[in-house]
Amino acid sequence: MTRVKICGCRSVEQALAAAEAGADFVGMVFAESRRKVSLEDASEIVRALGAPLSELEMPSPPSLFRTDATDLRAWFDHGASALDRLIQRKRPLTVGVFANNDPEEINEIVDECGIDLVQLSGGEPWSACLLINRQVIKVLHVRDADTHASAIARAETGSALAVLLDRAGDAAYGGAGLPLDLRTANAIAATMPVWLAGGLTPDNVVEAIKTVQPWCVDVSSGVETDGVKDLAKIRAFVTAAKGAT
Repeated sequence: MTRVKICGCRSVEQALAAAEAGADFVGMVFAESRRKVSLEDASEIVRALGAPLSELEMPSPPSLFRTDATDLRAWFDHGASALDRLIQRKRPLTVGVFANNDPEEINEIVDECGIDLVQLSGGEPWSACLLINRQVIKVLHVRDADTHASAIARAETGSALAVLLDRAGDAAYGGAGLPLDLRTANAIAATMPVWLAGGLTPDNVVEAIKTVQPWCVDVSSGVETDGVKDLAKIRAFVTAAKGAT
């Protein structure tokens, strides 16, 4: 079954609606954005969704979530398995979304708020993931001129646990509702597990899942009305995505 991330949540009400609908991940944006959440609100959201992973007793140390594989599929298959184990421990997991933030600042924020995972959505090098004290989802921005091969060539093993495909934009690092070319996304997904973002809505997510077969789908603007999270759309999106496979 495809996993679901509801991103850009700014209130406990929104996050709980995502959790109750069956979302696997709830994202909070700390990058400069109209969806940027305060540290106080983020902390409240985290606590409302349950104890952070860092406070849960883990049966295996994080080092067991690593692999020496250099092949993209082997590396990100291992990452997907690690994330599934974390989801079994806690659902939904909270994700802090950053773009070109200083790693020390990121670590301070996620420690203060109790965030479970970090998403790097800017132009950071893949090596920056190793400076973060959480497991990392790295965004791969797919340009209009990209082929699947040219996009894949920018992905790297050895750092991030997962790769999220989003359409490259001039002014925003995701959340702009810009759709990806699904054929290109499908070709990338054929080489490794991917998270799919970009222009998804409750109305088109089933087609996107059937075409691309992503490991996870990620939505923000597609579940908003007039720029605000719409609880009915959140429920509709999760229901559609979970029923697509």
